[in-house]
Amino acid sequence: MLSLFHTPGACSLASCIALEEIRETTDVEYEVKTVSFAKGDQHKPEYLTINPKGRVPALSTESGILTETPAILLYLAQRYPAANLAPLDDIFGLAQLQSFNSFLCSTVHVAHAHKFRGSRWANEQSSLDDMKAKVTENMTALFTQIEETYLKDSESEPWVMGANYTIGDAYLYTIACWLAGDGVDIAIFPRLNAHFNRMENRPAVQRAIAK
Repeated sequence: MLSLFHTPGACSLASCIALEEIRETTDVEYEVKTVSFAKGDQHKPEYLTINPKGRVPALSTESGILTETPAILLYLAQRYPAANLAPLDDIFGLAQLQSFNSFLCSTVHVAHAHKFRGSRWANEQSSLDDMKAKVTENMTALFTQIEETYLKDSESEPWVMGANYTIGDAYLYTIACWLAGDGVDIAIFPRLNAHFNRMENRPAVQRAIAK
């Protein structure tokens, strides 16, 4: 059985959504194990043996532990191809999807993290305050790029990859959930807002959030 180590509100929601999407086409069995940041679970020895980075997500598989959202999402898409969560037969399309997910992971998530995790990059309070003050501006700029570059203004291409729903949509939705807390009104992005609403209407997303 797969075990997903997840913190509510964290990027691990994307992996939970993917697992729920897979459940609609396969008999996958998995469990969600909550890692409470409030209680400091991520720093406890029992969790550090699972993920020495002290972060989520982590996915326990029969072959070992996987960490990092893009890797977990691709693993799930490849392991359960019947769910059709990635263009596995299209080398270039798959690379495009991985490019998008890498952008979310390495750039957008990091910009958001400057609000709460500035101590990873600086020590002085003035530096921490400056990074925090920049979050709204940076997130607005990055989601403007997503709005204009990755999302189509077309009912026939409602998803990140166009006509087909993929793991990229689960990941984008997860990070878009943080916009309000970052001081960004999602309504200024019509395509993103429509995508967000489509995601919230998906039963798999609703089940993942309920977990």
